[in-house]
Amino acid sequence: MPAPAWRAADILALFALPFMDLVHRAQQVHRAHFDPNAVQLSSLLSIKTGGCPEDCAYCPQSSHYDTGLDADKLMPLDEVVAAARAAQAGGAQRFCMGAAWRSPKPHHLEAVAQMVSAVKALGLETCVTLGMLQAGQAEQLKDAGLDYYNHNLDTSPEFYGKIISTRTYQDRLDTLDRVRDAGISVCCGGIVGMGESRRERAGLIAQLANMDPYPESVPINNLVHVEGTPLADVEALDPFEFVRTIAVARITMPRAAVRLSAGREAMDDALQALCFMAGANSMFYGDALLTTANPQMQADQRLLQRLGMHVEAGDHPTPAGAQQQQQQQQQQRQQQNPTCR
Repeated sequence: MPAPAWRAADILALFALPFMDLVHRAQQVHRAHFDPNAVQLSSLLSIKTGGCPEDCAYCPQSSHYDTGLDADKLMPLDEVVAAARAAQAGGAQRFCMGAAWRSPKPHHLEAVAQMVSAVKALGLETCVTLGMLQAGQAEQLKDAGLDYYNHNLDTSPEFYGKIISTRTYQDRLDTLDRVRDAGISVCCGGIVGMGESRRERAGLIAQLANMDPYPESVPINNLVHVEGTPLADVEALDPFEFVRTIAVARITMPRAAVRLSAGREAMDDALQALCFMAGANSMFYGDALLTTANPQMQADQRLLQRLGMHVEAGDHPTPAGAQQQQQQQQQQRQQQNPTCR
């Protein structure tokens, strides 16, 4: 029996609760479904960077904006596998691969399917974000061993037109339907801090929570301001409002993995601890996301240790050599914007 629908007004009422009451409620929901001291770790690699024809206002990979980011070709298979091995050695449980495409062409998808199979063979969970999928493409990825497909809604339907004009909201929903129909788990969230109102943030959560079923993985991104993008100078979101968003996502999607994603580089340890208290139980782990910096692995390990938290499948210390290898491979992808598409 499907879960009852969440109205945007009900979600807005959650946002309006006193901060302590909201976080307490989210923590209760979290404890009912998860180990409150466990966190899942995912690592993200840009396998094809820049030159995207979409005009997403937050993204430096768009060909519409001058952000100093050059377009690269698809990474060779051996380099992707090496990066996956380094991520695994560092403790990551899921390896996510992102490509700056509007939609993958058949030869692109064949190459990515080989990457998925090779990473899966290492014993890692696999995830990709490749833009919109056409009929049959999700099934091809499923056959290769793909566990998760990331395709974010980004924001509410009401605010969406202010952020993107080259792809409709329905386009995104259609891709998610194809992913679900293929039997692949859905990774879908959004970005906050793009100038949207609280009501529009509530509208995003309503869209996610009312999916049947709601996504297994929900990344919550805090906008990274990148020079050259239309959102470079937008006012930063109040940190407590970000924590509220995490808490509301946890309450409305109690069994989802709520992931701290883009923007962690600008968060201090206390703010991240509040996010864990509010129900976040997953984070992107590694020195870079798609094209932006991320907290160092060792810093994350120290934070989890200070909080008495542990990795879901057990902690895996980062060998210095593996960390150095990953830093070298990610070197060209730092200093820009992150977000899974």
